[in-house]
Formats: sequence, structure tokens, C-alpha cells
Amino acid sequence: MENVGYTSDQKMSTNAKESLKLTPNSKGKKFKKYTAAILLLAPLLLFILAFFVVPMIYVFYLSFIEVEGLDISNASYSIGNYLTFFSDPYFLRSLWMTVKVSVYAVIIALILGYPIALTMAKSSARMRGYLTLLVASPLLISVVVRNFGWYLLLVPNGVIDQFLMKLGIIDSPLKLLFSVEGVVIGLANSFLPFMVLSIATSLYNIDPSLEKASSILGTSPFKTFLTVTLPLSLPGVVAGIVLVFSMSMSSYVTPALMGGANVPVIPIVIYEQINTLFRWTFGSAISYILLGVTLISVTIFSRIFERKFKEVFR
Repeated sequence: MENVGYTSDQKMSTNAKESLKLTPNSKGKKFKKYTAAILLLAPLLLFILAFFVVPMIYVFYLSFIEVEGLDISNASYSIGNYLTFFSDPYFLRSLWMTVKVSVYAVIIALILGYPIALTMAKSSARMRGYLTLLVASPLLISVVVRNFGWYLLLVPNGVIDQFLMKLGIIDSPLKLLFSVEGVVIGLANSFLPFMVLSIATSLYNIDPSLEKASSILGTSPFKTFLTVTLPLSLPGVVAGIVLVFSMSMSSYVTPALMGGANVPVIPIVIYEQINTLFRWTFGSAISYILLGVTLISVTIFSRIFERKFKEVFR
């Protein structure tokens, strides 16, 4: 019996030694694996560092420099640029205008985008491919070209005004161009594909058997949509809302063409401060205020939905 025990101990020690011998090799393989991944990602990381991280740090540095006019000899470091922004009613109205226009664009994109995404999810594989191509096709055209198309449609006495006046709906041309309504239409049109594709991706992942089980239990199609489809598609809805809101907040081309000076959103204000008034430091501060407001709004919105629908956002 003693010999048997001794033999088993020997086997255990031998296995332990073998495992110890294999450990360095496994570590070496893991090191080589991570090294290869780092080398593959190195060009992208260097690009992001050089053309995104470094400029953002420099702009953040400029936002704390306070200069009078173009003379940088009297420059001082302070939070005066941020205090100037929050103490001026014009800039606060511009910030509120930016948030309001972005929220309106999100609402319109969501109302128009969800039925399209639902149709895509219920279609066959071939039809789904055609619809996806149709939805994504506007992204192949420059946003400037698309906005000029809306410009011709919304101009006073344009196609929309003449059509509505012939139907007797309106008596005088609508003021859609160079207004909040025109900017919202342009933003919603520009970012609608992002909303549709985000929601459609979430709808594709819903198990069809859940809806079948709901109908077998006698639930109406509308109630099935409210209790099964809509809650399970909330991750895509939230992702689409975040995308459209973030891009609308930072959009410059569409508000400039469709709103002009009548809709002074923050990106236009930043452009005026930097390129027209040459207030580089103040424009840098406004850009970081815009970034901060966007990040805070998106984070709060996402956290609310994630806490309220924990089961869906696992």
C-alpha cells in the first residue's frame, strides 16, 4: 500500500512538473498573439492619436487661453471663455436651439424610420437586401447635394408650395426655408438611414418564435408589437437615437444651407467665432461645451433606458 501511495505521489508531482513546463510556452503563445494584434492595430492607433487625440488635446488647451483681440502677448490662462459663454444670453439661446433642433430631428427620424425597419425585418432575405440598398443609397450622395435638393423643394413658391396651393391647402407660400422647420427636415433626411439601420439590426435578432407564441396565446398583432417586438427592439432604438442626436448636434452644413443666420446653432457660432471673428480660443471653448452637452445628454438618456429595461440591455 505504501508503494502504491508513493507511486501516486510520484505521478502527481510529475504532472505538476509537466504543467509548470507548459506554462511558459502558453505564456509565450499568448504574448505572440497579443503582439501580432498590437502590430496590426498600430497604424490605426497612430492615425487616431495623430489626427484626433492630439488635436483634441490642443483645442482643449486653447480653450483656457484668454486673449484680447489678436494680440497674444497678453494671453492668460483662465476659465474666462467658458464664463463668457454661460453669461451671454445669445450663446445660451444658440445652445438651446441646437438641442431643440436635434431632438426634433430625432423624433421625425424615429417616426419615419421604425416602420421602414419593421418592414425590412418582416421581408424575405432578397427583399431585405433591396430595401437595405435603398435605405443606404442616400449615403452615397454628398450631404451638400441632398440639401440643395431640399433647398429647391422648400424655396418660397417652389414645388411644395405650388403643389399645396393647387390643392387649396394653403393660400400663401410657407416659410420652410431658412427656418427651424427647414433645418429639422434637412437633418432628419440626412440621418434617417442611421436610424433605420440601427433599429433593423435589433429587429433581426428577435426570435420569430416569440411573436408566434404570442399570437397562439390569443394576443392581437398590435398588442404583440407593444409587448414583444417594441421592448426587444429598444437597444436598436436607443442606438439610433444616440447616433442621430449626436450627429445633429455637431452638424454644420445642413443648418448653414437650410437655416442660415436665422437658425444660429452652435456649430455655426463656432465657425463664426473662429473664421470670421478670429476668436480661436473662445471658439475652442464653445466646441468643448458642445461636446460636453452632447456627451452628458447621451449618457443620461442611455442610462435611463438601461436601468428601466435591464432585461433587454443585458
